[in-house]
Amino acid sequence: MKEYAAFLRGINVSGKNKIAMAELKALFIGMGFAGVSTVLNSGNVLFSSESADGNEIGVRVSEKIREVFGYEVPTYVAERDRLREILRHAPKWWNTGDRRYYHNLVFILTDDSPDDICRLAGAPSEGKEFIRPFDEVIFWSYDLSCYQKCNWWKMTAARGIAERLTIRTGNTVKRVCR
Repeated sequence: MKEYAAFLRGINVSGKNKIAMAELKALFIGMGFAGVSTVLNSGNVLFSSESADGNEIGVRVSEKIREVFGYEVPTYVAERDRLREILRHAPKWWNTGDRRYYHNLVFILTDDSPDDICRLAGAPSEGKEFIRPFDEVIFWSYDLSCYQKCNWWKMTAARGIAERLTIRTGNTVKRVCR
């Protein structure tokens, strides 16, 4: 059995697409996954599966959520060991504990590459935010004192880009990888 983490996009945000974590856990158990647990209230699920295809699992989970809850919830699934490996390649400036900066990991839900997303979003605001693509993710940090002026802060929420991504804080990803 392989250990996985699933990151569901857009649930329990501003009262929309509400799914209780107990219901989400039950859904995963009902789909035959083992060792299911949730992390925080924002759609992070840890589980084990015999399947070796995270993309296929993500599609199955999204379809089951549509069937049970009636709405679209794109789902990014990765092996936990792979996430740990990704974190070992984090840039020096990412998730340092400096509270002046907010640190995120951007997961891509579509067939776009990190470079495709970087082209769509444009350059980060110089001196205010930093990005670094690595394999299938993008490390991203921004200055909290001026985040609303940051290009990526605006663009990752823009129509045409936002639906291609799910974003988690560095601390959340580290917690998932424990």
